[in-house]
Amino acid sequence: MTPTGLSTDVRTTAKRKILISGAGISGPALAYWLHRAGCAVTVVEKAGGPRDGGYPIDIRGTATEVVRRMGILPHLRDAHIDSRRCTFLNADGGEVALVDPRALAGGAGGQDLEVRRGDLAALLHALVRDDVEFLFGDSADTLDQHGQGVDVTFRSGRQRTFDLVVGADGMHSQTRDSLFGSEEQFHRYLGYCFAVFTMPNTFGLSRELVMWNTPGKAAALYAVGDDDGELHAFLNFHQSEAPPGALRDPGAQRDLVATVYAGAGWEVPGMVGAMRDADDLFFDTAGQIRMPRWSSGRVVLVGDAAYAPSFLTGQGTSLALAGAYMLAHALATHRDHTAAFAAYERGLREFAAMNQALAGKGATRLFPTTARALEQRNTMLRELVTLPSAPAAPPAHSALTLPEFAPMP
Repeated sequence: MTPTGLSTDVRTTAKRKILISGAGISGPALAYWLHRAGCAVTVVEKAGGPRDGGYPIDIRGTATEVVRRMGILPHLRDAHIDSRRCTFLNADGGEVALVDPRALAGGAGGQDLEVRRGDLAALLHALVRDDVEFLFGDSADTLDQHGQGVDVTFRSGRQRTFDLVVGADGMHSQTRDSLFGSEEQFHRYLGYCFAVFTMPNTFGLSRELVMWNTPGKAAALYAVGDDDGELHAFLNFHQSEAPPGALRDPGAQRDLVATVYAGAGWEVPGMVGAMRDADDLFFDTAGQIRMPRWSSGRVVLVGDAAYAPSFLTGQGTSLALAGAYMLAHALATHRDHTAAFAAYERGLREFAAMNQALAGKGATRLFPTTARALEQRNTMLRELVTLPSAPAAPPAHSALTLPEFAPMP
């Protein structure tokens, strides 16, 4: 081993050509670390360019250390939303509890961050755009593995050969489907459907969340700035079985949500109306991806494609950042991709499982499904108001110790 912790042959052999499918969060983060390890990286993304906007996301625990090592922590602190309060309402819109967000989520000494997803995506893209090849408006259509690499045919018709391919293309990963089979065999439905969209801020909300609950239903409005003209709106409801038709039909999605919330109080009717008119509606089920292995031959998965924890954990982005780091470190340490992929799984699987296990706690706190469970949740919220300090963050957030990454070659 060299003093940097990397075996000599990794540094002295030809650059590995690696294709990453997906330019969301885990893809550009992985690209940064792979470039640092001396790889020639190409990122393909079906969208026409970097995606802005999106809902607020959290960076916690181990992931905070990842972004510090990337040099973007100061920028993310500047972008931190710093919500002031969370107000919980009953069926009629009456106040149940007004809670400090840090008391609700727990925290690591004020180190946890919440930023707009688009802000993080923009920082990651800016970090690597001069060092990494981006192919926007395209996608990997077929992957043909052989002894020397992977022949990739893109949707555009272009053909290229890479040493390795990484699927960083999200929970509904096309890379995973093509290599491992249909999503159904790996998807664990958690009993909820949700719709997120933006709508005008006609309520005067400022850096705060307001959430309405009845058993099995929730509606939330989130203002992430002081004077933003729009709100992030969120409708979440319990459904014993996932509605397969609605997942592919935007009209059916809108009809389903409208039916579920028919007759609801507070501002919910206006939210449903705004949802029908929204051009940025995102509808999905709350679910996790659980796989017995994350690689097949020369292709490996990272982030939600391999181990999506669901929004109920609040750890999707943090797990993606940590996973990207660990995969890149394994590839930098092991020239043999089989050994690298094994090291990646060995180093990350327990951490991924611990964070996926947080989903039950998130559902209990935010989306109780029975009247009794809702009353118990409301009692817990009232007790949080009286606590002298925020509860400690779940150990899962920081359970992974990051190995040291070698300096730029």
